[in-house]
Amino acid sequence: MAVNLQTGIPWMMCKQDDAPDPIINTCNGLICGETFHGPNSPNKPALWTENWTSRYPLYGHDPRFRSPADIAFAVALFIARKKGSFVSYYMYHGGTNFGRFASSYVTTSYYDGAPLDEYGLIWQSTWSHLRELHAAVKQSEEPLLSGAYSNYSFGEQQEGHVFKTESNCVAFLVNFDKHKTSNIQFGEASFQLAPKSISILSSCRRVVFETAKINAQHGLRTAQVVQYLNNVDSWKVFKEPIPLAINNSTHIGNRLFEHLSTTKDETDYLWYLTRYDYRSNGDTQLVLNVESQAHVLHAYINNDYIGSVHGSHDGPRNIVLKTPIMLRKGQNSISLLSVMVGSPDSGAYMERRIFGVRKVSIQQGHQKSHSLNNELWKHQVNPGQH
Repeated sequence: MAVNLQTGIPWMMCKQDDAPDPIINTCNGLICGETFHGPNSPNKPALWTENWTSRYPLYGHDPRFRSPADIAFAVALFIARKKGSFVSYYMYHGGTNFGRFASSYVTTSYYDGAPLDEYGLIWQSTWSHLRELHAAVKQSEEPLLSGAYSNYSFGEQQEGHVFKTESNCVAFLVNFDKHKTSNIQFGEASFQLAPKSISILSSCRRVVFETAKINAQHGLRTAQVVQYLNNVDSWKVFKEPIPLAINNSTHIGNRLFEHLSTTKDETDYLWYLTRYDYRSNGDTQLVLNVESQAHVLHAYINNDYIGSVHGSHDGPRNIVLKTPIMLRKGQNSISLLSVMVGSPDSGAYMERRIFGVRKVSIQQGHQKSHSLNNELWKHQVNPGQH
């Protein structure tokens, strides 16, 4: 579609190695200087569309900050090894995704460890260290863009990359060893490379930047409590009734409706409601099985809570609730609250993905499970539920 639009401007396609001409295949990630296969045509530049300066925080996970030395090393290596001509930081400025606008399992605070934090404040020493790196690269733009390239090996984990024109030269001396300092001879001088570092040499002689050497002071951000909310008078509790499968809804059918298309993405909450006619057969153990592709599921039988299951960002897409239940003889109400924790944030063919409860069955003893998938289900959207 993009090619057929004939817009006359270049398109970039991240994470698609076989992007068709003239679309430019690019790299996303933490270490594109090592993982990027390079442009799939000699007519395309090496572009890094997402250099992850931090990692977005996930529910239940510790913050995952990235050191300024690590970011700078990755950028310098991409320029040196891949002849990279473009690096886009993701994110350079953090922010806040209020309400339901955060993606699946992602907190509302987004990339607070970026060079400019969630509040737009400078995050030191990342901001200053990258500023120094950019100045060093800018200083050598002529040989980087039009110079002849050559590379050298100084050992198993040490290498050099040189860009040279008739009037200018820049060199990148790389030490991959994470634990040891390396001394190398380059040209007529000896250089000491810190563990996991890259030194940029202007005119191929003078060190103008070292990725492992942080000159800026580490910043400190403090917070002050302006209001306490633990006073009992500040809280109110609202208890909502568990809905039953009564036929007063337009969302009724002999199937389990897809979550997002039913809620129209206006709320994270959708009730799946049905009735089950139980004909008692002794004291055989009953088990309710529910499979869902939402993120959280709460289950109730005859208004009694029977269990919940929570997914996770890195876990399987399917969540499964399997729990013993007790049913009374005759009609029983089954109420399942399906919960989304934000919408999906990435991936191919997102328009084909489905969410919500997919399978429901009741198993009695060792007998074959009785599927409720095609029973009459009522679906109730709860736009005001928190």
